[in-house]
Amino acid sequence: MQHIRFGRTGLQVSRLCLGTMTFGGQCDEKTSHAIMDAAAEGGITFLDTADVYPFGSALEAKGRTEEIVGRWLRGKRHQVVLATKCGGKVGPAPWQQGTSRKHVLAAIDASLARLGTDYVDLYQVHQFDASTPVDETVEALDAVVKSGKARYVGVSNYQAYRVARALGRSEALGVTRLVSVQPRYNLLFRQLERELLPLCAEEGLAVIPYNPLAGGLLTGKHRRDAPPLAGSRFTLGTAGKRYAQRYWNEREFDTVTAVVQLAADNGVEPATLAIAWVLAHPAVTAPLVGASKPEQLKASIAAVDLQLAPNLKARLDELTHDYRMGDAAR
Repeated sequence: MQHIRFGRTGLQVSRLCLGTMTFGGQCDEKTSHAIMDAAAEGGITFLDTADVYPFGSALEAKGRTEEIVGRWLRGKRHQVVLATKCGGKVGPAPWQQGTSRKHVLAAIDASLARLGTDYVDLYQVHQFDASTPVDETVEALDAVVKSGKARYVGVSNYQAYRVARALGRSEALGVTRLVSVQPRYNLLFRQLERELLPLCAEEGLAVIPYNPLAGGLLTGKHRRDAPPLAGSRFTLGTAGKRYAQRYWNEREFDTVTAVVQLAADNGVEPATLAIAWVLAHPAVTAPLVGASKPEQLKASIAAVDLQLAPNLKARLDELTHDYRMGDAAR
């Protein structure tokens, strides 16, 4: 497994990051541990979770994924770079969500307790909170780092201008600077190539994109003339509808058919090809890869060593060019 510098920090991370959002939901604990074992055997030493996982679960289940990861980490904490996130709704009270100082400081303590560790390597805001001033958010993250409970901080699901503003305010206030972003990015969703990825390259931010397989659609396992496969992301609790809105469309199926054919013509798995394309972007640090079975990681890990031929990369770029423009291109 290759390792790469994490943005402009001195930290080195594996070229792939294991996403855990299905642990405790789509995957039971035994399977989740087997997936983490398989990832470790394949050289993946970077794990990402969140306090609201399992994704799409009911409120009372929030935090179950961190507990599962925490039990697997016992005796292994020093072997991994560990990331988690806060900001989603984790309780019935109105202050049990968002990025207020009160919630961020409570959320990190709760995550550490579930994970069974006294620090995480990366602590991220899960989504932008419009009700909290950006100064309060970056100052709360600074407090987390200065308390020793996180080594670095980042954001997820932020638009480019909001990342830029957070960077500017942290610099003006003299507080801990963001080091990473975690956006959605794949062959079927390329809008962030226009602003966010150039910003990250210029500012030296690590990029750890999620959904590199578009919820599994880019594997070619789903059929447009049949309902989503049981147990897939498209049937996942309250999140299934969101995945269907993102990807379960005629245009996307047409594109996936072409991608699957390109993969076959080049003798690689569609999943390997799709992740290799994400890895080929110079701003990308470590895509998040997930699995519902340990054996599914094999195709993802193979992507690290797949060097896309220039003509194949160009063909994929051309095939999915309209996805850079979003809905306006429909």
